[in-house]
Amino acid sequence: MLFRSINDYQLQLLDYPLHWVTCSYDLIVYTSSDAYVAKYYPTIIRVLDNFYPSMTDSATGLINKPDDSPYGDYAFLNRHGMITYYNALYVQALRNAASIATFYNHPEDAKRWTARAQTVSDAINAHLWDASVGAYFDSSKNTNHGQDGNGLAVLNGIADSTRSASALKYWASLALPYGNPFFDSDVIGAGFSKRVYAFISYFELQARFASGAGDSAIEEIKRLYGWMATHDPKSTFWEGIGTDGSMYEEGFTSATHGWSTGIVPLMSNYVLGIIPTAPAFAEWTIKPMLVGGITWAKGQVDTPHGPLVVDWTTENTKTQIQMTVTVPKGTKGAVSVPVNSEKVMVAVNSKLVYAVGRRAFNPQYKDGHVTVQLEEGKHVITVSK
Repeated sequence: MLFRSINDYQLQLLDYPLHWVTCSYDLIVYTSSDAYVAKYYPTIIRVLDNFYPSMTDSATGLINKPDDSPYGDYAFLNRHGMITYYNALYVQALRNAASIATFYNHPEDAKRWTARAQTVSDAINAHLWDASVGAYFDSSKNTNHGQDGNGLAVLNGIADSTRSASALKYWASLALPYGNPFFDSDVIGAGFSKRVYAFISYFELQARFASGAGDSAIEEIKRLYGWMATHDPKSTFWEGIGTDGSMYEEGFTSATHGWSTGIVPLMSNYVLGIIPTAPAFAEWTIKPMLVGGITWAKGQVDTPHGPLVVDWTTENTKTQIQMTVTVPKGTKGAVSVPVNSEKVMVAVNSKLVYAVGRRAFNPQYKDGHVTVQLEEGKHVITVSK
């Protein structure tokens, strides 16, 4: 529960154990981490079944931070009560932990955490939605709204499609030349409505991609990361941007902040389209998003089995899209190719696999995508004009 820095500096942070659970999930699916799970799974249980229930309001099921709480969070924010950010992050951690439990054959843990995630989701919607502006309150004890809670509520499916669209539209209305602010007012801190954190913007950006609003995500990325790329020192990502577009704490601001590098997974997961779905990348999905005027993408994600390589383009005049996927040995996955109608023809390695009556590679059409199942080897997927 402690975040430590130099000179024995200590601060108890209420949100970091939840981030640790979600990061543990990422570590497990991206790497070979059986030893990590064996060592730390009991800690996940203590975090989720002991600590956070001790901070939970019995009437609502929501994490409730008392006025006299010693706990801080990522930005030393002076907020209390039932806070959307903590609770939406709690839902994410519970669901990630349920996946870990499923991977490693702990069905009762998975069932318990999944049920609790739904209970917390329902409570967030019942107690923290502000219909007057169409966004989630920051806290039960104030009237402002936070980017952190709204982004996570959309990302984790707490908000239905109507509320998701409303919350993202509301946050877009607050746009600054250098990104979107992390609060819509200065209720809990002077200048907060003009301050941008790339770390927290990541969750809003991820929510935009995940909810199908990828064009708005690219637009915001260009403002936020474009600003940092064109202002001194021009080659790094800042911890925070202040009211005039400068580093928010002047010389005390980190100009090379690891937690501000969310553009890397965003582009890899959503534009390139690669997401692992099983431990050690044994299974994965590839679902590129054609957004923001982007006409091609090429890259790879290194897995314990070797690189998973994707190269797609819409610039070939003979096809809607052409994708080359190189699958490492020992892995398999589903590739969802964006198409402009159900009446297209899809070929894999020049063999027609999707058309009337075709069933090779188990193709399926849904929501503007044709999905094929791929295993080891290099595969060229083409979609007819």
